[in-house]
Amino acid sequence: MPITDFLKQNAEKWPNDVALVEINPENQESASTWKEYDLVQTKPHVGYRREITWLDFEYQSNRFANLLTVKGIKKGDKVAILMMNCLEWLPIYFGVLKSGAIAVPLNYRYTADEIKYCLELAECTKLIFGPEFTGRVEQIFGTVPKVNEYIYVGADCPTFATDYHTIYPMCSKKEPGIEIKDEDYGAIYFSSGTTGFPKAILHDHAGLVSAAKLEQSHHGQQKDDVFLCIPPLYHTGAKFHWMGSLVVGSKGVLLKGVKPKWIIDTVSREKCTIVWLLVPWAQDIMDSIDSGEIKLDEYELSQWRLMHIGAQPVPKSLIKRWKGFFPNHEYDTNYGLSESLGPGCVHLGIGNIHKVGAIGIPGDGWKCKIVNENNEIVKQGDVGELCVQGKGVMKCYFNDPDATSQALIDGWLHTGDMARQDEDGFYYLVDRKKDVIITGGENTYPVQIEDFLRQNNEIKDVAVIGIPDERLGEIIAAVIELKPGSTCTEEDINNFCLGMPRYKRPRKIIFADVPRNPTGKIEKPLLRKMYAGENLVEQQTQR
Repeated sequence: MPITDFLKQNAEKWPNDVALVEINPENQESASTWKEYDLVQTKPHVGYRREITWLDFEYQSNRFANLLTVKGIKKGDKVAILMMNCLEWLPIYFGVLKSGAIAVPLNYRYTADEIKYCLELAECTKLIFGPEFTGRVEQIFGTVPKVNEYIYVGADCPTFATDYHTIYPMCSKKEPGIEIKDEDYGAIYFSSGTTGFPKAILHDHAGLVSAAKLEQSHHGQQKDDVFLCIPPLYHTGAKFHWMGSLVVGSKGVLLKGVKPKWIIDTVSREKCTIVWLLVPWAQDIMDSIDSGEIKLDEYELSQWRLMHIGAQPVPKSLIKRWKGFFPNHEYDTNYGLSESLGPGCVHLGIGNIHKVGAIGIPGDGWKCKIVNENNEIVKQGDVGELCVQGKGVMKCYFNDPDATSQALIDGWLHTGDMARQDEDGFYYLVDRKKDVIITGGENTYPVQIEDFLRQNNEIKDVAVIGIPDERLGEIIAAVIELKPGSTCTEEDINNFCLGMPRYKRPRKIIFADVPRNPTGKIEKPLLRKMYAGENLVEQQTQR
């Protein structure tokens, strides 16, 4: 069955039940009461609270699928989605799938050049985008040969785009009638290789379904559960955690913002039972409780049963502190990659809180092994590369057979992460084979930052590494070797870095020699040992 069948079933079983809620706290001041919201889809992003039922969800997806079909989209075509979380995001995603096309979600932090690169690599023919991206999309308009239409979701449609809210309501709400099989391709997600350039990761519908069922199995979602989704939906983690709710027809809440009071208020008002957090958000919530900004007795939180974390290292001290505030909460963490359709190929498990620090055991239906450089299984306790096998493993890196052959060997996905297994069968990440830095749950690629910094004429050499940070997991540090006689200062470097997106800017500047080995490669393990305490870190992460 395709993943879209769950949506159809929910619309038939529970047509009038709420499927999705969008909460936009920044608009709360303009609402006369908390319950004021706008459901008129011709006025997007208006009001504090919007919602749709399962039948609304199904109809909107069908209409968009029929729109794409009328516009020439055929089975196997690629349609990119570049939007912030909103009520329209998931109906559009499912509309793409119902048309038989392949959905291609894009990272909202991409620059114009990165958007263009991904559109070209995935061979997309249409781009759906929101108002936050008008400037970036306008920069590349007309420069991507295969993209023949830009569809805009929001108010004040730019002249170069088609207005989604004007055209989609005119399309039929009936099923488009396109047969979708398990082996048909459903989605392309972007990740990174060791060079830092995004790879297009191709998945089929059988993989999408397996990931949705896996989430429901791990966290036991029932019809009366309410899942609070805060992370971006372009990410496999956020989307497939929500898909556990899709499987059972329970409500999902999209919160547009991460302020601690907004999170706690939404949990209380919407009666959320499951919340997925990143480390910084959990830290901020506890700090706000300690400061008195949040008074827990003012909220209804008794229904909140599960807090789980992924996407970056989780300090043991954080969970101990969290349980002090919320002693009745169940806790879980997940390890995954976009190549494994996000969370769950390894997961701690709700009953294993005594093993916090481990990434866990193989998820339902998954297998794991640790191998050496000769692809031989290592002895238990020894460090090697973590490999996983399951239905959620990607089909390939689209348009990159060389990278595919390196990552997929004999049906096993080689993760690039170094790990060990303890005597109880729990896996621990020891290091990342790749140099990706995970800061605030987002992958950041050192090569891109190094290339930018090398444009500064004062810099002789540079290496970018991650340094452990209690709140963000890691922060970006740049080790800079200046040219002889240079008087460049830290302030000068910071000003130069204003030319990069904020999330890529180094938080720490270190003026020092950059060590290289005899072949000319930067010795990053040595730098991490010097500046990041690498030998002390046993990390857990989801990419």
